[in-house]
Amino acid sequence: MDARIRGTVMPVLEVALDPGDRLIAEAGQLSWMTDAIRLNTSTRGAAGGVFGAVRRAMAGAGLFMTEYTAHREPGRVAFAAKLPGQILPVQVGKDREYLVHRHGFLCAAGDVRIALSFQRRLGAGIFGGAGFTLQRLSGDGYAWLELSGEVVHYDLGPGETLRVHPGHVGLFDATVDFDITMVKGIRNVLFGGDGLFLAALTGPGRVWLQSLTITNLAHSLIPYLPIPEVGTQQR
Repeated sequence: MDARIRGTVMPVLEVALDPGDRLIAEAGQLSWMTDAIRLNTSTRGAAGGVFGAVRRAMAGAGLFMTEYTAHREPGRVAFAAKLPGQILPVQVGKDREYLVHRHGFLCAAGDVRIALSFQRRLGAGIFGGAGFTLQRLSGDGYAWLELSGEVVHYDLGPGETLRVHPGHVGLFDATVDFDITMVKGIRNVLFGGDGLFLAALTGPGRVWLQSLTITNLAHSLIPYLPIPEVGTQQR
């Protein structure tokens, strides 16, 4: 198996598979592939089996996983980024587990398991009312993750805490303690304009932050969206 990340602003992950190689991704991630690639869609790859897959689906992640294999001869499969940003490769193992934001998982090779790890609703105005969700990557193998915008990482020491807007949380080591906290101070809440909640990440471990949040992108596009004329009937 050979994986290459092509491009810059809108990268593409291209994976070359030999017969016997196996790659899993959430259903709907495929961009293109060669004729030698075979697909098999199921709940395999989700920790906890069918029940675990249903929990992930209810939290806004995918219910099904698609397994890609090369049939008889080598083949290639590609996954394109959905937003401007970066694709990060990580090694998953016994002492290398990670938590990634809800839509961050792209694909994985080997015995990598994906499970719902954290979910909290933060109100209708945040993340479209879907709440904040993290997925845990465990098992043994390699995974590729998609983060939006530029990626900045910090190595936190034991007890060192970084407070982050939830939308900027991309990925962090499972050794990092995570919680959602309220912004302190009534004036900060009413007039600060930075939201009511911050994520508290406490070391030890590495944290990867993403500069582009989906909510900020959506807000920046609102002025350019067409406004229905008054009296126009919706069909």
